[in-house]
Amino acid sequence: MRITANTDICVGAGQCALVAGALFDQDDDGIVELLDEHPGAADEPAARRAAALCPAHAITLQD
Repeated sequence: MRITANTDICVGAGQCALVAGALFDQDDDGIVELLDEHPGAADEPAARRAAALCPAHAITLQD
């Protein structure tokens, strides 16, 4: 799996960091910061949940 995070459309809701803190963080303005572009199998469910919860659809996943 590969994760991409579009910082241009991120609205800073923080859902990604809440549900997948090992994969996402937020900068000082609340914009998404991707911590792990290629998560292991154990983190894939959290990545999928973060992408699903993102109100701006700023997180995309590629298998």
